[in-house]
Amino acid sequence: MPGVIADLQRRFTAEWWESEAGNPLLGPKLTEREQSGREVHLEGFLSLLASEFRHPPRTPSERRGAQERIFTAFASFARGGLGFEERQIDLLLTSGFTQVGVQFPKMARRFDPAVSGADIFQASRNEWTMNGLQVLLGLPVLLTPAMFAYSMLYPYTDNYLDDPRTPVSTKVESNQRFGRRLSGHHVESTNAFERKIFNLVSTIEEQYDRSQYPQVFESLLAIHRAQERSVNLLRRDSPPYDVDVLGISLEKGGTSVLADGYLVAGDLTAAQAEFMFGWGAFLQFADDLQDVQWDHKDGLLTVFSQAATKWPLDSITNRTLQFGARVLERLDCFGAAGAEPLKELMRRSAVLLVATAAGRARAYHSKAYIQELEAHSPFRFSFLAKQNARMSRQRVSLMRLIEAFAVPD
Repeated sequence: MPGVIADLQRRFTAEWWESEAGNPLLGPKLTEREQSGREVHLEGFLSLLASEFRHPPRTPSERRGAQERIFTAFASFARGGLGFEERQIDLLLTSGFTQVGVQFPKMARRFDPAVSGADIFQASRNEWTMNGLQVLLGLPVLLTPAMFAYSMLYPYTDNYLDDPRTPVSTKVESNQRFGRRLSGHHVESTNAFERKIFNLVSTIEEQYDRSQYPQVFESLLAIHRAQERSVNLLRRDSPPYDVDVLGISLEKGGTSVLADGYLVAGDLTAAQAEFMFGWGAFLQFADDLQDVQWDHKDGLLTVFSQAATKWPLDSITNRTLQFGARVLERLDCFGAAGAEPLKELMRRSAVLLVATAAGRARAYHSKAYIQELEAHSPFRFSFLAKQNARMSRQRVSLMRLIEAFAVPD
C-alpha cells in the first residue's frame, strides 16, 4: 500500500499542475431575482430547523415526528432551492440514507454514553460519504459495523490530539501505540481513550479478517501515516519548499476517502481506488479553501493559506475547480444500476462546494472573481454569510437536537 499511495500522490500532483488556472465551466448564470427565489426555500428550511432546535423531541413518537418534518422540509428545499430532480431527491430520502442518519446517533450513544453531539455530527459526515460510495459500488445503503467504527475513530483521535491538557509526549506515545494496533499487534490500552479506539479497531477486525482483506488495514495505516505527516503543516515559519504542502494535502485527503472505500467494500479495483483518492484530495482542497482565514491565522500551511495576503486566490480556486472536474471524469468506472442520480449530484455539488467556500473566503479573492462565481451560485454570498452566522449562533441548540436523536427508543 505505501507504494500505491506514493504512486497516487505523484499522479494527482501532476493532475493538479495540469489543471488550468483559467476560468472553468461553472454552469448557467442566475439572475438576482432567481437567487432570491431560491433563498426563500433555504430560509424556510433553516427556520424549520431552528424551530426543532428550540423544542428537541423527548419521546420516540416525537423523534419520529421531528424526523419526518425535517426530511419533508429538506425535500422542499432541495427541489426549490437547489433545483434537484425528483429522482435525485428520492435517492437521498428513500434509498437508505435517512435510515442510516437515524441509526448512527443511537449506535454512537450505545457505544459511548458520554459522546457529545458535536462528535456524533463530525463522525456522521464521514458516514454519509461512505453511504455515497455504497451507491456508486452497487451496494445496499446501510450502516455496517466497520463503517461505524471507522467513522467514530477520528473524532476521538482528533479531539485527543487537540486537547491542550494532554502532554505532547503522551500524545506521541499514544499515536505510536495506535499505529501498532492498526498494524495488528496486541497492545494493552493504558487509558479510557485508548480503550475506545482499540475497541473500534476490534470492531473492524470482526467484520474484515486481516488475512482475507489486507488492504482494509493497509488503508487505515495509510491515513494514519498521512495524519502523522500533516503535523509538518503547522510549521508556520518554514522556508519555501521545505514542507511538501501540496503532497501532504493530497495524501491526507486522498487516503481518507480511500479508506472509506475499503471499509465499505473490502476490496476495490485500481480505477475505483484512483477515483476515491482523487475525490478525497478534492474535498480536502475545498475544506482548506473554506478555512483559509483561520488556517492563515493559526499558521497552518495549505496551498491556500500560503498564498493568502500575498496574491488573490483566484487562480488557485480555478485550479481546484478544474482539478475536481478531472477527478469526476473517473466516475465512469462505477457502472452500478441506480448510481447515475448520485453521479449527477456529485458533479453539481463540486462546483457549488468550491464556489461557496470561495464566497466565505471572498476577502482573499478579487472582487470581479467573486462576482463571477456568485452569478453561478443558487444563493447570494451575502445571504449565505448571514445564514451561516445564524446557524453558528444556534450551534449549541443543534448539538442538543442531535443528542435528542441519539437517545435509544
